[in-house]
Amino acid sequence: MNIPQGPILIVEDVANVLDLIEVTLTFKGYPVVTAKNGEEALEKVAQERPALIITDILMPYMDGFTLVQQLRTNPKTDDIPIIFLSATYLTPEDKEFALKLGAVRFLEKPIDTEEFLLTVAEILSQGIDAPPPPLEEDEFRRGYMARLEYKLQHKKSQIARVENLLKTLPDEQKPAFEKLYEESCQQKDMIQAELTELYEALEG
Repeated sequence: MNIPQGPILIVEDVANVLDLIEVTLTFKGYPVVTAKNGEEALEKVAQERPALIITDILMPYMDGFTLVQQLRTNPKTDDIPIIFLSATYLTPEDKEFALKLGAVRFLEKPIDTEEFLLTVAEILSQGIDAPPPPLEEDEFRRGYMARLEYKLQHKKSQIARVENLLKTLPDEQKPAFEKLYEESCQQKDMIQAELTELYEALEG
């Protein structure tokens, strides 16, 4: 059993969510460092090994799945406990893939503060069992591609529904759905960018 030592690294690209998690943990006395995407998180890990990583999945530049695969295939970081947080990847298949990557917990957004703090405290005080072996690169790519392709189709469907809805809504109800439309389009673009990068890597 390994009892982790060091700060908690939060990896989250949405500023208000990042602030909420940071304040929640800091208020409880935990040392915290932050990163806005997977690339920045790897830099922070190289500077100071964290006791725990809490990461979103859908992020620009490097998403949470890729971040965790890189950490798990590096002998220097393969035993750092990782919690996934997500509001987008919520299907049973998403969660199964996340845990196969080696995450110790998967929590949904919006965050249940009590459950979140209990999970963090359990990991940091009780430790974790040795993680499973990391996925082979081919297995990771196949699983990752399946999750991205499914999520892309889901986002496209969601965007089409919102577009149709905006044509019929009264003006006072439109702002909330216009915001949803904008967020969904941004998420679709991030998923498409990750998928394109994966296709190019496979072709190469």
